[in-house]
Amino acid sequence: MRRILSLLVVVTLLMTPVIAAESNIGESESDSSGFNSRSNVLMEMTSGTVLKEKNKDASIPIASVTKIMTLLLCYDAIRDGRINWQDQVTVSEHAASMGGSQVFMEVGEQQTVKDMIKCISIASANDAAVAMAEHIAGSETGFVDLMNKKATELGMKDTVFKNACGLNIEGHVSSAYDVALMSRALMLEYPEVSVTSTTWMDTIVHKTRKGESEFGLTNTNKMLKWYSGITGLKTGYTPEAKHCVSATAERNDLKLIAVVLGGEDSKLRFREAGELLDYGFSNFEIKKGPQVGDVVAQVSIKKGVKENVNVTVKDSLATVVNKNEKVTDYEYQIEPNEEIVAPISQGQELGSVVYLLNGVEIGKGTLVSLENIEKAGIISRIKNLVSKKEEVTEESKEIIEKTAEKN
Repeated sequence: MRRILSLLVVVTLLMTPVIAAESNIGESESDSSGFNSRSNVLMEMTSGTVLKEKNKDASIPIASVTKIMTLLLCYDAIRDGRINWQDQVTVSEHAASMGGSQVFMEVGEQQTVKDMIKCISIASANDAAVAMAEHIAGSETGFVDLMNKKATELGMKDTVFKNACGLNIEGHVSSAYDVALMSRALMLEYPEVSVTSTTWMDTIVHKTRKGESEFGLTNTNKMLKWYSGITGLKTGYTPEAKHCVSATAERNDLKLIAVVLGGEDSKLRFREAGELLDYGFSNFEIKKGPQVGDVVAQVSIKKGVKENVNVTVKDSLATVVNKNEKVTDYEYQIEPNEEIVAPISQGQELGSVVYLLNGVEIGKGTLVSLENIEKAGIISRIKNLVSKKEEVTEESKEIIEKTAEKN
């Protein structure tokens, strides 16, 4: 068996670790059937753990909450270099014809990607969403294909997108859980979106053949005015979907997502989202485990200038815990690869870390090297072998001498 230093670490924590992305904490506690919305879910953002829910998998219309996926694909395109913030986006006749929530862009008008994203995030502009869809994919239809592909990648099993803005079309549906999944992806991958999604008021400048005119943007998410710790994200309304919101908030390192779909009126959806978030902040907290960069163990290697390499976790470990539950043992166990041979590069995957709750495996993480280890030359390897032999010889001599003294 491979020699492992720091093989097992036991940490006294409470409840559920960050690993299980689809786990629920306590069926009785998770029920939120007393709310008036069609469906809702409260999710801990870092882990994806569901803390409370009602009909979370029901496929129903979600209106402009759809634009969370539109924004996610916009940020993906910027990250990948396919578009940039200062690109000029030309408004097509199709985009200008959207109606509903809009910023009244004219055919042929141009706005930067940055301003288009402001219009989508703050004012929930349908015309801006479709213009960005066409700019990225060439057509709204092509963009919708990307939306559904991304939904599949995120594990959104109850979602079908048919447009980029959320206007009602038969079969354009999602679920509270799926909305939480795409909200989570957007906020974790692109936390800077919070700056725009929490902006209460801003402006753009329309530039058309008629000249230039300033146009005001006011955020549709009224929770920005009264909910402490709010970080985003998106509202929606159509007569078919009713009043919807995905609200994100953070306090004391605990990040939560509250999704409310099919609320009876605008104020009730915000109140319900607030109550879900209040429940989360009142009953749960984050406990940190091994973080990226922490030396969690040393594992032995072959043919290296060193016999052991320091390893850390590829992704930081944190645990969402229930403040009211009894203390239990939470463990993590190191499992290095069967054979690790130099050279080793920093960041190289060298094994896994298994997370246990009450002795039951609940998830896995990845171990990576914290350092570069060069391959040893033949002379260094001979020296190491000789050194080991001498250590054994000296140890044997010491045992013999002690045995002789006793006799």
